[in-house]
Amino acid sequence: MDIRLSGISHSYGDLEVLRNISLDVPSGKIVCIVGPTGCGKSTLLRLIGGLETPSKGSVLQLGVPAEDCLNPLTYVFQDFALLPWRSVAGNVSLVLEDHDLSRAETRKTISDVLARTKLTDFARALPKQLSGGMKQRVAIARALAVKPAVMLMDEPLSALDSQTRELLMDDLVALWTRQPFSAVYVTHNLDEAVRMGHSIVVLSRRPGQIREVIHLEKPLDERSYGDSDLQFRQKYLWNLMRDEAKAADSELINV
Repeated sequence: MDIRLSGISHSYGDLEVLRNISLDVPSGKIVCIVGPTGCGKSTLLRLIGGLETPSKGSVLQLGVPAEDCLNPLTYVFQDFALLPWRSVAGNVSLVLEDHDLSRAETRKTISDVLARTKLTDFARALPKQLSGGMKQRVAIARALAVKPAVMLMDEPLSALDSQTRELLMDDLVALWTRQPFSAVYVTHNLDEAVRMGHSIVVLSRRPGQIREVIHLEKPLDERSYGDSDLQFRQKYLWNLMRDEAKAADSELINV
């Protein structure tokens, strides 16, 4: 299933947040959204997910999700959003409980996603026993459990330290390589964008407009920390954003 945004604009009262965004999210690709603080990245994700309705324009789902898809769109948040009284397996099972699945199907799904996210040995652990990286693996496993057509990832690694972030990027790439998924991935971290994105959408300062869309042809599993080509792309992105990032930061301070 593809996602198509056509002429999306959005305002909160007199505050214009997004202006005339047109964008395609192809099936099986990861599209990263970057831009200055306050440019509307997370708002755009909420519009794609149907949590808000755009003031102008349309969000279209093109094609039909796979037959086993339980939720066409599902979120991965930066704060994990785990229930502290439920085990790892229990947090994953939560998203399956409103679906007409047999116990055997539920157990098989949980077992599969825990194996894919390297959590099989921690199925009975509680969130308080887990590191930040493992908590985010649980959140990713929970999202995968509903076999979404598109994952909407809102700063999924921003709450993690740099070493854990590197490990999680490797894990996400490995997940995608084994079984490609579609995602819209919002991040302020340009290293994440060039490591994870098949394309990178650069938004301007508020109201957010598309300044440029950068396509990266290098396969995800051939990208690594310190890659000179990725460093060049990252520097290009920062040069593109730097002045507007400074201006956006001043605007926020003066509000």
